[in-house]
Amino acid sequence: MGLHGVKAVFFDLDNTLIDTAAAGRRAIEEVISALQSKHRYGEGEARAVCDKVQAKLLRECHDPAKMCITDLRISHWEEAIQETIGGEANRDLAAECYYLWKTTRLQHLRLGEETRAMLTELRKGLRLLLLTNGERQTQREKIEACACQPYFDAIVVGGEQKEEKPAPSIFHYCCDLLGVQPAECVMVGDSLDTDIQGGLNAGLKATVWLNKAMTPPGDTSPVPHYIISSVLDLPAVLQKMEHSINAKLDTDHMASGDEAH
Repeated sequence: MGLHGVKAVFFDLDNTLIDTAAAGRRAIEEVISALQSKHRYGEGEARAVCDKVQAKLLRECHDPAKMCITDLRISHWEEAIQETIGGEANRDLAAECYYLWKTTRLQHLRLGEETRAMLTELRKGLRLLLLTNGERQTQREKIEACACQPYFDAIVVGGEQKEEKPAPSIFHYCCDLLGVQPAECVMVGDSLDTDIQGGLNAGLKATVWLNKAMTPPGDTSPVPHYIISSVLDLPAVLQKMEHSINAKLDTDHMASGDEAH
């Protein structure tokens, strides 16, 4: 698919190409089950521990210079257990919960067959880049788990760069990697705050918001150029872009023809 004006597409990873949220829910249920069957926790206690961990993950501030991500996340579980059950800290149980959660989540991260087919087809005419925010080790493990490397010309992890999305610098770095200009690139992702705002900040040709629930954006949210409910709808959006570009080229050509007379 050779598109006039579009040379590259940047894809977000989590909850765009892979369903990280669903994999995370499966992982949490696995930990709840283990706490109940193996450690005699009541269901309420087990769920309370997991709820606290999820809240800590959402608020997580990681400084790799001070602590590795593994130690930090084991500490989330350790604190959550102590806050729920009381008593002395239980680092061993915290580590067991963390590794069960992490392993289960990775096992359920899949790049769907239809998504793989779409990426293969798009790559025949476009350069594709994976652009994901997050801590280096965590994101690289996800990339390995879903085996998405062969579908991309380049992979950029925010945690390995000076700035993450929505900073323009990481988008411009991606453009330099592929040898393209921002005005030749499209960003696809599920986050208005990072993917869409970032694409707008960097001056990309277009932003495509993946809004699976089709919920209306807030009044102060950045406005994407296009909205899709499935990543599989992207080729149709790119076709629409090509048609509008061709129409503009025809109009410009006619205008210059009129001027010649």
